[in-house]
Amino acid sequence: MSQVTEFNEYRQRMNATIMAADNKVIKRFFNLDTNTYAAGALDVKTKEMLGLACSMVLRCDDCIKYHVGKCFEEKLTDEEIYEVFAIANIIGGSIVIPHFRRAVEYWEILKSEAGSGAHDGAALAAHKAEHDGQPHA
Repeated sequence: MSQVTEFNEYRQRMNATIMAADNKVIKRFFNLDTNTYAAGALDVKTKEMLGLACSMVLRCDDCIKYHVGKCFEEKLTDEEIYEVFAIANIIGGSIVIPHFRRAVEYWEILKSEAGSGAHDGAALAAHKAEHDGQPHA
């Protein structure tokens, strides 16, 4: 099983378990998170890049994977994603480097699964389907 599939399946399964608990505060927090990344004064692409940079500085590997995936959905180029990585490394310092490596690995897997680095096709559609209606983090 690919790292992408494993991450997305685990996330979906645990989010379903969490939502089944029907805790009003948790549901509201997840909703707030989801709505934060919706298009507004800033477009979704920009918000996802911000989310990725912040997640890298905070060193949250699950959040990094999520936002790398969303940046892939938003069709960032290699040049754009590496600029986000550069900002995160400058702000966070050398402690971010191990997370940077894992982010690059995940980015490369996403591109590979989409086939030849293309941002369209079955892999992208599957990635989007796995995230629809799910909270971000």
